[in-house]
Order: sequence, then C-alpha cells, then structure tokens
Amino acid sequence: MCEAEEAAAAVTIGATVPTGFELTAAAEVEEKLGSRCSVRRDRGKIYFAVAAEALAQVHQLRSVDNLFVVVKEFTDYQFKETKEESLKDLEDLVKQLPWTDPLKVWKLNTNLKKKKTKRKKQNPQGSASKENLSDGEGEEKTDTKVADKESDDQAQNALGLESAGGQETQAIISVDNGKQSDAKDEFLATAGSENGAGDCKESENEAPVLKFRVTCNRAGDKHNFTSNDAARDFGGAVQEHFQWKADMTNFDVEVLLNIHNNEVVVGIALTEESLHRRNITHFGPTTLRSTLAYGMLRLCDAQPSDIIVDPMCGTGAIPIEGATEWPNCFHIAGDNNPQAMKRIASNICSLLKKNQNQESSTSWGVSLDTVQWDICSLPLRTGSVDVIVTDMPFGKRHIYYIDPNFHSRIGSKKKNWDLYPACLKEMSRICRPGTGRAVLLTQDKKCFAKALSGMGRLWRKSQTVWVNVGGLHAAVYLLKRTLEEVGENRSRW
Repeated sequence: MCEAEEAAAAVTIGATVPTGFELTAAAEVEEKLGSRCSVRRDRGKIYFAVAAEALAQVHQLRSVDNLFVVVKEFTDYQFKETKEESLKDLEDLVKQLPWTDPLKVWKLNTNLKKKKTKRKKQNPQGSASKENLSDGEGEEKTDTKVADKESDDQAQNALGLESAGGQETQAIISVDNGKQSDAKDEFLATAGSENGAGDCKESENEAPVLKFRVTCNRAGDKHNFTSNDAARDFGGAVQEHFQWKADMTNFDVEVLLNIHNNEVVVGIALTEESLHRRNITHFGPTTLRSTLAYGMLRLCDAQPSDIIVDPMCGTGAIPIEGATEWPNCFHIAGDNNPQAMKRIASNICSLLKKNQNQESSTSWGVSLDTVQWDICSLPLRTGSVDVIVTDMPFGKRHIYYIDPNFHSRIGSKKKNWDLYPACLKEMSRICRPGTGRAVLLTQDKKCFAKALSGMGRLWRKSQTVWVNVGGLHAAVYLLKRTLEEVGENRSRW
C-alpha cells in the first residue's frame, strides 16, 4: 500500500490512561505502533493515528484503560451565551460530523470481538478458566480478558471513561426520536448483511436496527449546561440522524461526547470494560490497576535478568504485570498479610490457566515467586535485588500487617512515620548499590519526603510522577541507589 493509501486508511484513536502516565503511554504507542501521540497532560487522555488494520495491535497496549475512535475533535469550540443556543448547536453538530469512517472502525472492532467469541465457544477449556472471575472486592463485576497475540483473535475489552478531575461530571442518556438518514444507509452498506447488533433483528429483508446510548464527560465551570443536558439533546439528534433505537444498558454503539472547557471530542467507544483489570481475578480492598502497575514498571527500565521485588504486593498487580510483560526478569512478590498471599496465589493460578488455554502460548509458567514476610526484615541477601517496585500504604484505606505474629494494624498517617523510614532502610539493604532502582507509589507525600530526607546518602530521587489513584492525589517516585553501604546491626548470610 502506498503512503497516500495508508494515510487515507488511517483513523484517530483516543485512549484513556492513568492520569499522570500520559507520556509513558505515549512512549508505548510510539514503540509498539510507530505512531506519534497527542498528549493531554494531567487529564488521562492520549490520541494517535493508526491504520484501521492495526486495530488488533491497539487492543494489546498495556498502558491504556479504554479505547475509542475519534469522529471529530474541536480544539476551540465556541459555546453560545445561552443554554438553549449551546444545546441547539450540539444538536446541529450531529449532522455535520464525518461518521462513515469511524463507524467502519466500530464495525471492524465488532467483527474482531465476534471472532474471539466464536473461538472461545470452540475451545471450552478457554471459557472454563473464566469461571471464578467475579470473586473480587472491587467495583467492577468481572475481570477483563487478555487479548491473544494473533490479530484476528482480539477481544474487545472495556469502556467507562474515568473522570480527569474533580470538576468533571458524566451523564449517560439515551433517547428516542425518529427520522431516517442517509448516513445510516451509508453505514449499513458498509456493514453488509451481517447483523452486528446483538438482539436487534428486523425481518430478513430489512437492515438491523442498532441500539445506542450517549455518554457525556464534561469538565469546566464555564458551561451553561449540564452533562445530562448535553447527553440528552446530543443523543436525541444522533437517534434522529441514524434512526437507531435507544438502550442505556444493552447497547451496541456507545457515542462519546467529551467536553473539557472549549475542547469538544466526539467519539465511538471500542471497549466495553476497562482493560486495567486484565490480570486480576481475586481483588483486595486496594488492588492496584494493571495499567498503573505497567506504568510504574516502565519507569524502572528493567533489563533482562534483573531481579524485581514487590515487598508489599497485596493481590499482586505489579509482579503479575511484570512477569507477563518482562518475562526475562525474575519477579518476587511478598506481603505480611496472609489473606493477600492467598489472593496473589489465586491470581497466579488464574494467569497460568489462561496462558495454557491460549493456542498461541508456548509458556506454561511465569517467572514469579511469592513469599510471606515482614517488610522490615526481608529474607533476601544484601545487594541481591536490582529493582524494587511497590505500592506503599497510603495511610487512609490501605491495610498493612507489620507484626510478625500477623496481628493486624490499619495503615495510618501516624503509623507511616515509623513504617516508611524502616521500609526505605531495608529496601536500601537488599538493593544493589550503584545500579539499583526503586519505584514507589504513595499518597502520604509528606511522610515519604521526611523519610527520604533521612536516607539521603542511600537514595537519590530521580523523577516524580503525579498520579490520580481513585480520586487521591498520589505520587510515584523513581529512586536510584547510591554506592553507599548500609550499616547493619545483624548478620546477613
């Protein structure tokens, strides 16, 4: 295909990513897809152009939560002075948008999903490995599916756009109306005779009627309308334009209306469930998102044969993501909470079953081991670890057990003043002087800064990434181990 044809086939994909890791996600896209990204710093969104044929590879990205194809982006949209005029403009906008190519991408995405579903039905062992996915304690009901490596085996994973800030609100509205449009005829000609809409079937001689809903994400305090207003009126215009049937839950097409101050982006969702829980089937109260774990692991620049340790692993999001994406390293996960160790063992078993049931998989194991231990007294040799990556107790809702007899203590700001210095000292002991690195996530920034200042001869702060973790303003610190030796008061092998 010549360059002109490739450019014509290119589509713009939008992705939501963990807020703060936009540049990390952009680096992954450029590395794996060769596409340059437009980054929305501190807003959790990136945009990039790819050929429609590369859609399967897009679903394999590890740093993205949700995917959508962009219909049109307006960088400086001028809203009218009154609410009625602003909403009327949004209604009129529907007829002016270039829907054809984005709907082709949606159709291609739906076909990829169908092929994956058909293959699962032919492989009953594959579905058996998903029986226990709803054991978690998180908000979502099921874990997401890991996409196969082959392009025609891609699962369609998830959407539920995360708010980028405290001012953002979300509305999901579906409405009924009714006029036939040329755009619908054009799309149905593209879609062919195959029914891509699940339950919506007309007679054999008629085209299927799709179900849809509109989701509006709005941020900014200068709008004279609410998210509900925009979703309702924009959705009404979409229904009138395409003659689709409205359905808020059992929908085929999800139209996105993202408004951030004067920026307006209209898109069509390509995912139904967030990709960030792809590896976890047994959740704890503070399970880390796999996409955030991937971003933290990328910061440490892991090299083949590195030993990577998560000393406070919880349910294992970080080490499992590491063992999946960096199999040439050896990963060790530990925690003092016996319940956490049961959960990570269950998550590893689920991952092994999933790997065995993938026809393209050649590995029947993962380079990961688990140990129950005390963070302040790790059973590891001095200077034996290359990288430490962990999610430290936030002091709000994290539960951490530091008593060797496993008596529980609730993580708190007060406890962290003792725990953090002890953790950093023990981490510096096991970490290799001169080349060792640590990537640590915490919301208790004041306590961490104080603890780090007392370890200045052992650790040097290299980078700080500010992130949003469940609405909490947290930080990821990249530390470099100095050449200084740790003074020890007890023997170590």
